[in-house]
Amino acid sequence: MNQTLNIAMVIPRSGSAGIYGPSCEACAELAIADANSASGVLGREVRLVPVDGSRPPAVVAAEVARLIECGAVDAVTGWHISPVRKAIARVTAGRVPYVYGPLYEGGEHTAGLFLTGETPSRQLLPAMDWMKAEYGIDRWIVIGNDYIFPRGTGVAAAKHARAQGSPLVGQLYVPLGTEDFTDAIRQVELTEATGVVVLLVGGDGVAFNRQFAATGLDAAIPRLSPHVEENMLMASGSQCNRNLFSAAGYFEALNTTASMEFAARYYHRFGLAAPALNSIGESCYEAIALLIALASRAGSLAIDALTSAAEYLTYVSPRGEVTMRGNQMSQDVYVAEAVDLDFEVRARISVA
Repeated sequence: MNQTLNIAMVIPRSGSAGIYGPSCEACAELAIADANSASGVLGREVRLVPVDGSRPPAVVAAEVARLIECGAVDAVTGWHISPVRKAIARVTAGRVPYVYGPLYEGGEHTAGLFLTGETPSRQLLPAMDWMKAEYGIDRWIVIGNDYIFPRGTGVAAAKHARAQGSPLVGQLYVPLGTEDFTDAIRQVELTEATGVVVLLVGGDGVAFNRQFAATGLDAAIPRLSPHVEENMLMASGSQCNRNLFSAAGYFEALNTTASMEFAARYYHRFGLAAPALNSIGESCYEAIALLIALASRAGSLAIDALTSAAEYLTYVSPRGEVTMRGNQMSQDVYVAEAVDLDFEVRARISVA
């Protein structure tokens, strides 16, 4: 048996999601350092094997398949968009454990795939309800990238809005890499929306926020996005972050012991000039923490053993106490408001 446990870390290096990459890499490195300082996993030192997740899904999956076939990796994790997840899941299924960190659209049941991310029913939909209660928003428009997560989340939002008696006034999806949001912003005005659900990734979200604020609409129409994090706040600029809200299972601004201890370790290791600490970067730490917890409970990396170990597994992470329900993590979710270049947590919207 190898003396090291090698984990393929699939994170974006370029493209719309490239803005998240440095935070993801730093948080993953911290997770590995924490693990190795406590004798590794199953007595083996843990090592990351980087894989660029910003390439076409088939290309990323082919590289992961080669790494598995030659015995170079024992598990797969990271932050990458849903089309990449689906492609990777086809080559990991039943072979090696795959722990997926990002928020996602829900409904994933591939053998050996475990998910730490938030799903619409526990994240976006309760946040929309909170925004309605706090700000009276009852005319939402969804603007997102055209791929699985935004489309699936848009369907969930539309169904939920109808059930609440306030149907969506529109949905608009644009290709990844879109830079001009003139038409999307015009739709916000034409539909007389009172709130915008923004399901745009990284750089696309930054471009939208800048253009939206430039029209002056930000003063009257709040935006809610599960993707917005501190890197995007900095890239947008404080003048573009007014009335911008996010929902997530983790914010650096969380005033909890677990969150503050995590931040202290992060900045002690990487210094104050480290990549921004945020929910997306933390999801990479979270995914590795779950893999370690599963392996420790199972005493093995065998898929069947890990699947059994996942049942009602509970542990404390930077997000606080989390519990597995089947292959999906159950966790508290928070709504935060952007204030200049940081977030301030406004509410916990945990649901049963």
